[in-house]
Parts: sequence; structure tokens; C-alpha cells
Amino acid sequence: MNRFLSIILATVTISFLSMCSSADTPVVSSSDTPRITAPDVNEEDLRELASGNSSFVFDLYGVLGEEEGNIFLSPYSISAALAMTYAGAGGGTEAEMADVLKFTLPQNLLHPSFNLLDLELAEIAEEDSTFSLHIVNALWGQTGYTFLPEFLDVLAANYGAAVRFLDFSDNTELCREIINEWVMEQTEGRIEDLIPRELLSSVTKLVLTNAIYFNAQWLFQFDEMGTRERSFNLIHGEQITVPMMSQTEHFPTTTGEGYMAVELPYSNRRSSMLVIVPDENHFFEVEACLGNDLIAEITRSLRDENLYLTLPRFETVSAFQLEDVLAEMGMPSAFGVSADFSGMDGSLSLYIASVIHKAFVSVDENGTEAAAATAVLMEKLNGDSSVEFMIDRPFIYLIRDSGTGTILFIGRVMNPLE
Repeated sequence: MNRFLSIILATVTISFLSMCSSADTPVVSSSDTPRITAPDVNEEDLRELASGNSSFVFDLYGVLGEEEGNIFLSPYSISAALAMTYAGAGGGTEAEMADVLKFTLPQNLLHPSFNLLDLELAEIAEEDSTFSLHIVNALWGQTGYTFLPEFLDVLAANYGAAVRFLDFSDNTELCREIINEWVMEQTEGRIEDLIPRELLSSVTKLVLTNAIYFNAQWLFQFDEMGTRERSFNLIHGEQITVPMMSQTEHFPTTTGEGYMAVELPYSNRRSSMLVIVPDENHFFEVEACLGNDLIAEITRSLRDENLYLTLPRFETVSAFQLEDVLAEMGMPSAFGVSADFSGMDGSLSLYIASVIHKAFVSVDENGTEAAAATAVLMEKLNGDSSVEFMIDRPFIYLIRDSGTGTILFIGRVMNPLE
């Protein structure tokens, strides 16, 4: 699958006129379909979507958690970007994506439910000036490439995703800079260089992007004067010294088998940070149990208690390239010659080249700042069909002048490492 890895960011698609090399500002074209601001979605469907999204992130966390070190990601950003891509999927590709992403609703209910969830999250931010939550989607399509109007209409109506036209075949580096600049602007400069160099190419036809920015103050802020350098125990018993914030206040808390938990509310009283602290030598046991059931168990048993709370001040930046992970989780067809994204352009020539996610979080005495972005990069197979040709054994090669038939060089490779 490595040969399909040349892409990148959010989730996007389209076609029209604008040269990356001739203009720094891409041409923006909106679908004739306006965003639906009052989607007809019942609460049961909304809960089913949220539950499915949570199940997916715990599955994804379980795979990513096999690596050592800090992890931070935005499951909402990843789900939203892939949901836009899913809108163009069909056949086995659609079934695989639904299974891995836990999309249990049919397409005609799934996308309106994402729309309502997005609108409700945006409404939360409008209620409190000390709470900021910004979510935005965009499509970046190849100039002149034709996408199905019904596909673009679904994304416009449910994700507010306008199409920006770029010419990936002319100047991919400038196109990359334009998309990355958009991501930086939407995340207040916290997510830089979402799309790495040399991932975009002349066969890139669509990039779907989602960006999310969160900034909220604690309901009960920590006094900076109370922050002290204190010991923090690492997983294998070593100790390090870190800046530790502290305060005495009433917080919802609970204990369970192998863990204790506390909920730190933000200023709007609706959002919070739930912190789960496994007992010593029980971290991996508790981590293995992460899922909807454990979270429900914890939240049901939270009780208000006066705590002397200490919490490390920390900052984390994580970056993931998710195509191999998602393929291993059960959706391999989306990334190769058997991909079916015919709902995008009416053909079977598009596939996902890469899924990129980057996230940032900073937790201090005042509150939490977090940002993330996801990009899904769609590429077009060369030709209408493709046959795999793998050179995985010794071979002979000739360098020749095709005009005269003159052989300039000849050789063979028995061991590529010698």
C-alpha cells in the first residue's frame, strides 16, 4: 500500500478554474445548495451518531496507544473529515468505512446528524465569551476536474464546505502552502504544516479538510502563585519534576476498580475535562477497558466532593498519518485500486491516498486551548483501470535510445541492497 501514500489533509473535492501558480488566492465556488441551518434530525439519531463516533475513537486510540509517549487527537475532526469522504463512497468501500467509523445511520440520516451536531456545538460557543469553539470544513478541488453535483450538494448542505479550486498539477508546493495557511488561520496558528512536503502531486484531485479550535477558561481557575515544581511518576517507576498546579475546590469525582476520576468544568458549565487516573501498576489494564461503557460508568458515579486537586501544567502536539491504521482497522479498499468513490465523480478512479491529523493542546492555570485539523487526500488512478506490477525479484534492465534502438546501458539487479 506504500505506493498509494502520496496525499494528505482534510476531506475535500472539486473542479474548476484557478491556477495555484497564477494566484495566491484560490477561486471559491459554493454549491447552489445552501447550508441547512435547521436539519430535521431526532434526538435518537443524534445520540446514535455521538455514540458511534465515541466507539470509533476508542478503537483508534487503542491502535495508536500501542506506541509509547503522549497522544492527543480530535476524534470529532477525524470523523467529520472522513464523513465527508464517506458521502462519495459506494459498494464495499462504503460498507468497510461504515464498519470502521461506526456509522450506523444510513447516509441520508448520517450527514444531517453531523450537521445538527456541528450547529449545536457552535451554539455553545455563542453563549459564553470566555468559551471559544470553532469548527469549519473546506474542499480543495483540482481545476477542471468534474465532481457530481449531488456529492457537492451533500457537503454544502450539511458541512458548509465551500469548494476552493486549485491546480495541483501546476504547482503543488504553492497549493500545499495555501491549504496549510487556511488551516493555520482556522486554528489560531496552532496547527502548522498539516500537509507535509511532497504529498500533493499531479494526480491529486481533491483534499477534504476539517479544522477545529477550542479555547476555554476553567470554571475554577488555578492560582499561578500556587504552582510548584513537584514529582511526577513515570509509567516504569522513574520520577521527574514538573510544574504542578493546585487548588482546593468542589469537583465531581469518583473511584472505580483500578482508577480514580475527576471532572473539571469549564466556564460555560456545559463542557468539562474528565481526567481518569489509573492506580499504580494498573495503567494498561484501565486503558484497555476504555470505551463507552467505562465512560458511562464513571459519569454516572461522579459525586461532588471537596478536593485538594493537583494537576500538571502541560502542552502536547501530536501528528498522525492514518491510512495504514485505518486499513488495518478494516477499510483497506478505500486506499487502493479497489476503492469505490463513484459517488464523487461517477467513476471508480478515485482513492484515498492519505489521511493526515494533527492536534495541539495546552493546559495551564487559566484553562485549556486545543486545536486540530484533518485532511483526506484523494488521488486519481492513472487510467480507467489499473493492474498491479510489483518488481519484487531479480531483474534485468536496459537503457536505450528508442529512436534508433541503440542500447546505451544494460544491467541486472540480483540484490537491491548490494
